[in-house]
Amino acid sequence: MTPVDLSRSVVRALRRAVEDGELPAGLVVPERVVVERTRPGGVGDYASPVAFGVAKGAGVPPRGVAEVLAPRLAELPGIERVEITGAGFLNFVLAEGSVGEYVRSVQAGRTGGADSYGPAPAPVEFVGVPVAVLRERVLQAAVQRIVSSQGVAGEGVGEARIAPVARRDGDVVGAYGAGAAAWAMLSVPGHETPVFPAWLLVQDESSEFFRVRYAHARARALTRNAAQLGFRGEPGEPGGAHGADALLRALRDQPLVLEAAAHHRAPERLVRQLVVIADALLDFQCHVLPKGDEKPSAAHRARLALAEAAGTVLAGGLALLGIDAPDHL
Repeated sequence: MTPVDLSRSVVRALRRAVEDGELPAGLVVPERVVVERTRPGGVGDYASPVAFGVAKGAGVPPRGVAEVLAPRLAELPGIERVEITGAGFLNFVLAEGSVGEYVRSVQAGRTGGADSYGPAPAPVEFVGVPVAVLRERVLQAAVQRIVSSQGVAGEGVGEARIAPVARRDGDVVGAYGAGAAAWAMLSVPGHETPVFPAWLLVQDESSEFFRVRYAHARARALTRNAAQLGFRGEPGEPGGAHGADALLRALRDQPLVLEAAAHHRAPERLVRQLVVIADALLDFQCHVLPKGDEKPSAAHRARLALAEAAGTVLAGGLALLGIDAPDHL
């Protein structure tokens, strides 16, 4: 179960609790609720403070709301148990889902890849566009794609103030290329003026822009290298390979990040998440293929499938930002 699924499940549980008379009839049920990764030292996998916001307008204590919701949510598939901490925080302990299940969901186009987000709008035209208006167009297009990825009609950034690119930056597209320029424009909140650091042109891992696209290219290279060794990726358990857990955790956070990026009209959240996934993949990729005289095993095939899924998610995320993901770098 993803964080987005949890958020929707909480909303449904609230509505049913009101209908069944377990919560006051006048309680206002929000359209979405906050579900976030449990902080270090916390309980479970995810947590939500929803009971506090709901209780404020219902005239009941937060813990009372949480005690109504917890047993309802604990019955859902994918949830092992729900614990209440403090004055009413809901903490979700998820049932152990397999790596193979996640990989198959990516392969089936249910999550992660560009195809799972529906048709993309027309790309932004960079050639001949004054730099003063280019940043607004890039941001508007990214917001439209991200919002549409959540099954909502694409909307712009509304009345939010968008800081233009400084005039001194001149022809940023000519200097850095369309992809790198877009990355810089989307890396900061819309109200902040973007900067164009020298590392945008650097082709090594000191550049975040390079690392994300390079990680995607490495995933594609692993597929080619595995084919030369006579095997291909198959969903399964990666056999405790170094970095597998961190990569899977980063990938499973992607839906929550996208949902938040859409809600707040904040592409910079997706930018940061792609860096997290890329770094996790680059750490993991050295443990995918057999070494020395090793023969390809089921674990190697599962590791390759996980790396390929990560590459698909990176490509999908870059597509939402309007940036290409080449197979070779």
